Amino acid sequence: MSQFFTGNTLAILGAAIAVSLPCWGSARGVGMAGEAGAGLLTEKPEHFGKVLILQALPGTQGIYGLLIGFLILFVNPEVLGGSLPMIHGAAYLFAALPIAIVGYFSAVFQARVSVSGLGILAKNPSEAMKGVIQAGLVETYAVLALLVSVLTVFSVARIPV
Repeated sequence: MSQFFTGNTLAILGAAIAVSLPCWGSARGVGMAGEAGAGLLTEKPEHFGKVLILQALPGTQGIYGLLIGFLILFVNPEVLGGSLPMIHGAAYLFAALPIAIVGYFSAVFQARVSVSGLGILAKNPSEAMKGVIQAGLVETYAVLALLVSVLTVFSVARIPV
């Protein structure tokens, strides 16, 4: 059991969490907006481009999580190919948490705003960008969480062993 509980496994767990939760939220979000968008497109297929933008917005959090997962796995060669100190593994795990948690929830909340933006598009197509801007505002918090995770990942090497 002690061979399983190492700094390396904690770091890999962090990478898995950083990727999994935001991707799960993005999949939910893109799906929610896609369902609403499909309904709109049955009536107004000419709005496909605008629907696609509103549907794609909640997908960015998954990309942010993937970026942090890759950083955790590849910034420090000890993660996959050595013996990572337990404190560094724990730090990578904690570095994953901001984007994992905020990424999941912001994707779902952004999808809800995107669905509302689709309502704007359905009723007044010339005002559709207002819905995109509103959905984009939710993105701000995912970007802030990404920034904290990135800065934390790059700070792990400075933690004394």
